[in-house]
Amino acid sequence: MARAAHTELIDRFGRRHDYLRISLTERCNLRCTYCMPGEGIVLRPRSHFMRTHEVQALAATFVELGVRKIRLTGGEPLVRRDAAEVIRGLGRLPVELAITTNGVLLDRFLDTFEEAGLRAVNISLDSLRADRMAAISRRNHFQRTMDNIGLARRRGFQVKVNMVVMRGVNDDEVTDFIEWTREEPLHVRFIEFMPFNGNRWEWGRGVSAGEILARATEHFGAEGFRRADDRPHDTARHYRLAGGAGTFAVISSVTEPFCGTCNRIRLTADGKLKNCLFGRHETDLLTPLRAGEDIRPLITGAVLRKEAMRGGMDTPGKLADGTLHAANRSMVAIGG
Repeated sequence: MARAAHTELIDRFGRRHDYLRISLTERCNLRCTYCMPGEGIVLRPRSHFMRTHEVQALAATFVELGVRKIRLTGGEPLVRRDAAEVIRGLGRLPVELAITTNGVLLDRFLDTFEEAGLRAVNISLDSLRADRMAAISRRNHFQRTMDNIGLARRRGFQVKVNMVVMRGVNDDEVTDFIEWTREEPLHVRFIEFMPFNGNRWEWGRGVSAGEILARATEHFGAEGFRRADDRPHDTARHYRLAGGAGTFAVISSVTEPFCGTCNRIRLTADGKLKNCLFGRHETDLLTPLRAGEDIRPLITGAVLRKEAMRGGMDTPGKLADGTLHAANRSMVAIGG
């Protein structure tokens, strides 16, 4: 496939976008409180969503425009009926392929991942306590997820564990998650609670990156952990316990945003391009694709319209404005 110049996905702030996150479905087998509204979301006909060949066609166009990494998300991407077919198809593209999953169905897909060359698996886990995880996710799949984390590790996959930290819910487990990385080659990532439609966000429930690191210092001591290497465009700041087999990291989207080096764009399950996780604006790619139109100008135009920070929510006041959250989708319908 001929490649277009990388510069086609550079925005007006000079940020180059070579990382695409594709949501395969809005459906999920969990109901996590920070992700899905308590009343759920409206289920739409399948015709509203990308078909297998359309995911492939859209992804190939983004690769033409310079995308070098694709991460599959959801909802829960592995509940999609044709997930294995989609993964194998994307594995034929010249990209680094990764996935974010809740891990419940992971054991059924590890062979497919290996066939597709997918080696990086991010698994969402918000508590190390079965009863608490059931309360957060409104489902009881804790042991299955834990078993699949171990299975993926034993089979040589790079495993990252994502924990959304919420005050009064699971914030007392931060040091437990860090301790987990001492003997296990896991990569734990603490994610600040973020504002989205339906999750009743207020910063009082959030725990900042600074507070997470302060708790680590209090528990392990100032010399008990050190900074680890970050890769270019990493959203997380990485640390390692002294002698630790794994790492832990903090993603501070709210208190210390990393928008200046952002290289990510998102494709929703219904074929809309979002140039920012926080952004309200979307560009429909699926309708023109089905009409046989050239979607490349739509993609480059959408990237050029990207805001400097958090989709325009660039102040604490805007973050606190619930009407702005309501104008965005719920997390489960974006893909994270």
